[in-house]
Amino acid sequence: MLYSPGYKQVTQPFNIRVPASTANLGPGFDCLGMALDLWNDIQFRPGGKPGVEVIGEGAGQLSGERDNLVYMAAERYFQETGVPVPAFSVTSRNRIPLARGLGSSSAAIVGGLWGASVIAGAAEPDMDLLWKLAVDMEGHPDNVTPALFGGTQVVVKDETGLVRAQIPVAPDLRAVLFIPNKPMPTDEARDVVPDHVRMEDAVYNMGRIALLVNALVTGRVEDLRVATQDRLHQPARQALLPGMVPLFRGALDGGALGVFLSGAGSTILALTQGNEITVAREMEDAANKAGVQGIVKVTRPSLQGAHMTDKEPEAFE
Repeated sequence: MLYSPGYKQVTQPFNIRVPASTANLGPGFDCLGMALDLWNDIQFRPGGKPGVEVIGEGAGQLSGERDNLVYMAAERYFQETGVPVPAFSVTSRNRIPLARGLGSSSAAIVGGLWGASVIAGAAEPDMDLLWKLAVDMEGHPDNVTPALFGGTQVVVKDETGLVRAQIPVAPDLRAVLFIPNKPMPTDEARDVVPDHVRMEDAVYNMGRIALLVNALVTGRVEDLRVATQDRLHQPARQALLPGMVPLFRGALDGGALGVFLSGAGSTILALTQGNEITVAREMEDAANKAGVQGIVKVTRPSLQGAHMTDKEPEAFE
């Protein structure tokens, strides 16, 4: 979609909210993702000196210049649509931890693209365009898709492009996150995953992906313990997070329905249904015994993805 030189440019500040996301859900390597009720608030201010102010997660680490990922995504949108790049500045209030497997880069990309579409005067965002650009920038679709559309998403590529389907989940499903202090850079975590896998391991994962989708759709939560198991990426990533196995065991001993490495890590995510405090305590205890420092956070899947809001950002905890 190309804009004419006479497009109506927005001139007032506005806010975009983008959720965190967890990818893979165990066996669904690079094809499953779930939005979480943990948000970055990104304010765009048309006009003025270009730049990005970062508050919260990533403050002092992320660039405040045009090479910030939010700003880069916005400029990518303008380049793609033929809109002259206007002057704008950004304040990003981040609650999504960096390099912890919770989709911080996807949130930045989706927020930048969405904000640019508003600045450019689009009455409604072209979701297919935002999706395509977000996947191109991120390199794989499992985090950006739920960050953009919300919900739990299965997404695949074929010769004609991207195909996605939303998976319904029980409204009382919760996610207990153990977020280690130690980050796990995505590139490093992907490098340890083998290029070739045994046929039996591929079959192992395919069966569990099918079981996982069925368990979520039908509410057969008793199947999640098996359905979230994986042989393609988590075993290799244990070397980067020695506490993974005891944390998994602690979550399940506490009554978690299923547990997995969130994205490339280092966050461990346990799915629960009513016993979040017990699971959180067991995960904390397992982490302490394994010498892994971190925090526990309880949240839930989010049906809502990125959106524009008039609400002021909530105070940081």
